[in-house]
Amino acid sequence: MLAGAIFALSLTGLPVYGQSSSASSSSSPASSVAVTSVAVSSGASAVSSGATSSAAVSSSNTEATALTFSLTVTNPTAVPLASITANETSLPTIPLPSTATPGATNTFISGAPALPNPTSIVSSNYPTMDKVPPTDSDEVQQWIAEVAASGITIPNITQTVLGGCPANAEAAADTSRCWWSCTGCVRDTDVQECPDKLTWGLTYDDGPSFYTPNLLTYLTANELHATFFCVGSRGVQFPATLQEEFMAGHQVAVHTWSHPYLTTLTNEQIIAELGWTKKIMKDVTGVTPNMMRPPYGDIDDRVRNISIAMGLTPVMWTRMNATATFDTDDFDVHGGLASSYGVLNNWENIITHANEIDTGFIVLEHDLFEETVQLATGYILPSAMNQSFDIKPVISCLNKPMSDAYIETNDNSTNPPAASGAVTLSSGAPGSASATGAASNSNSNSGVGLKVSGTSTAFTLSGIFALVALFL
Repeated sequence: MLAGAIFALSLTGLPVYGQSSSASSSSSPASSVAVTSVAVSSGASAVSSGATSSAAVSSSNTEATALTFSLTVTNPTAVPLASITANETSLPTIPLPSTATPGATNTFISGAPALPNPTSIVSSNYPTMDKVPPTDSDEVQQWIAEVAASGITIPNITQTVLGGCPANAEAAADTSRCWWSCTGCVRDTDVQECPDKLTWGLTYDDGPSFYTPNLLTYLTANELHATFFCVGSRGVQFPATLQEEFMAGHQVAVHTWSHPYLTTLTNEQIIAELGWTKKIMKDVTGVTPNMMRPPYGDIDDRVRNISIAMGLTPVMWTRMNATATFDTDDFDVHGGLASSYGVLNNWENIITHANEIDTGFIVLEHDLFEETVQLATGYILPSAMNQSFDIKPVISCLNKPMSDAYIETNDNSTNPPAASGAVTLSSGAPGSASATGAASNSNSNSGVGLKVSGTSTAFTLSGIFALVALFL
């Protein structure tokens, strides 16, 4: 793919983040330059033939000018693919499907506290939006002390530098640090797939945004629920939208304050990024999420353990090998580095792989830009509903109640904190199909490069993949 960079093509009032995990260039700040979305290998015959490929997406695939398969299902009101481009004229946004009443309670969560009043959110009470927060505030100092007292060891791992795996050759080759971006390494505390086959843990990153109401309206109309990994700065900007996500039965989770590459930050800065996001999300919804997704998938054992010490379980997206993940590459359409055709070609190949693996799956998508929401509501979701996928939020795909997604409402019986060492992320958890006898799925998390629950060993895909990643 072309170089990932930070673009000045954002909508007014929205942040400009770096490229998605599929961006790659030695000059790029993307820390996951060795990772690309799953490539399409056999066009229209991919699903029926079972053909697969773990090859990286090439520029021709990502910037495709045509589909390599035949569309069978779309939203009748979908924006034409040829019109979903970086240069498109923005369409009017739509209002939120509903607006929550302060003091109301979430009917999807037992014991949920009363909803705060979003008008009480004053931006001056929080750090500057879209910048790494300072670490000398009373709040951050308290969170630093709590991490120190958590009993979780934070490994002495050096910070990386911007530029991804090629710019950090020694770190990328060091499998002991478990750097997901360059080796595909996960720990048993990480969530990278849903345990039950054909279950899709639906996720959207980087919002709330101007276009999140469009997505929420579609999800509500089709009785679908998702996990929204929210940027803290966007929570300050769009508190009513964050409340609507929460009150409508979606899971909301942490995606940092300013969307940085976490492995490039100091311990204290990581704590500030996560802490302020937890705070704004509780101030808006009344509850504190206990899951997080690192921007760009940039996580190693230092970032991972800080997250766990702060009560946050890392959630990634499904990976097939060191160079292929379930990333639609939708983020790159807004910056002109990917085409809408390429995104759907990637999605078609994700479908192929999703039908072949023995577990469920999680896909990387975004609700930040108009283009990403148009692709989701016009094409990807209609296609998914035409499959045999069971679509649900991550917490639900792990066979846990929605109450387990928040610190205040989780009773720790079915979803103990990752720091306790008693993580139950596999099929067979209370309420799962395998536990009730409704299905015969294995209780182990199988599949290429996936974690094995109950172990403390990090599984890398292979030493060869790690070395190859350095030169991609």
